[in-house]
Amino acid sequence: MEEPHRILVVDDEPDLEQLVLQRMRREIRRGRYSFVFARNGVEALERLNENDGGDSIDMVLTDINMPEMDGLTLLKQIPSVDPNVRSVVVSAYGDMKNIRTAMNRGAFDFVTKPIDFEDLRITIERTLEHLTMLREALEARDKLVALRSDLDLASKMQQSILPTRFPESPHYEIFGGMEPARDVGGDFFDVIDLSDGRIGITVADVSGKGVPAALFMMSSRTLLNSVAVARANPGDVLGEVNRLLRPGEVLSEVNRLLQENNDAAMFVTVFFAIYDSSTGELVYSNGGHNPPLVLHADGSSSLLSQDPGVALGIAPDFSYDMYNATLAPGDALILYTDGVTEAENEKTEQFGLERLRDILGGSPPASAREINTKVFEEVKAFAGKAPQFDDITCLTLYRRGESE
Repeated sequence: MEEPHRILVVDDEPDLEQLVLQRMRREIRRGRYSFVFARNGVEALERLNENDGGDSIDMVLTDINMPEMDGLTLLKQIPSVDPNVRSVVVSAYGDMKNIRTAMNRGAFDFVTKPIDFEDLRITIERTLEHLTMLREALEARDKLVALRSDLDLASKMQQSILPTRFPESPHYEIFGGMEPARDVGGDFFDVIDLSDGRIGITVADVSGKGVPAALFMMSSRTLLNSVAVARANPGDVLGEVNRLLRPGEVLSEVNRLLQENNDAAMFVTVFFAIYDSSTGELVYSNGGHNPPLVLHADGSSSLLSQDPGVALGIAPDFSYDMYNATLAPGDALILYTDGVTEAENEKTEQFGLERLRDILGGSPPASAREINTKVFEEVKAFAGKAPQFDDITCLTLYRRGESE
């Protein structure tokens, strides 16, 4: 029988404990939830440090205004006890300032008082679903590490997780590909459905080559996908805030998760963006990756404005900046790895960013597939018989024009 999820409720109201136990009695009887209570942040930390029979706290529901230690201070302390505990703030202080402060200190969601218990049940379930996805991703990562000796299996697994079918709508199209330098590679790309006409797009490059890089690549991709999907659900009080903060928050959380058990000191550069197909708006963050290229409808091109940031897996608790841009109708966004720009020919000359801009410029883009195919063809033609030393990856997003 599956063990109940242990939920720590932190609130100084004396009647809340009985109210929660009464309103949640069905979930308690079914073995779905098990509640633990504390009257302030100090008591809550004591409960978090306890380990009754090996059962740890899964989730914290905390008030803000409490004696001895308030809820916002508690949120800062929780990661030092257990970084994988998910927290939800429950308070009458439902102003945007407290919401932002709570989110910046690790809150997953926010519920206002007086408590609507049906809404609370939905919030608890969504939070626990996120926690389950995260644990499954970490478990998958650990299993992949155990497969280092099986090159063939690693290659098949790697290819199976990269997109082969791409979303398409009247507003946009997208196409990508990856060609490893060895049997398995360290590059990856992904397209993530985030609902409401939004998609997440990413291109990444893992340090190193071969099986270790491929395994770290699969782990990074799985974690990025899981965290992005879990944070993508709008429709609650945090929806608009999440919509603004998500790209940097996703990279920060994935960076923290990659820090765990990273004895090989590997790292991954990642560009992650959220594209709103209805407006053409792009919200993005960069973790040490190559700056994407925008090919405009008139044939000109420009690089996205950004700070390159730091690769994931290097520095713990790193915050990633967020930027905004808008693709005009007929524009194309080209994400690539350094396997494109640093490809060498027999004279050891590099393909370079300017050559990439030259081969794509001069005429308006026609489609995502055509642009992506042209990049691979031109890089291969340039390299000739020179050996391929790095994985080649390119992902193109094209915003269709008004007449298409």
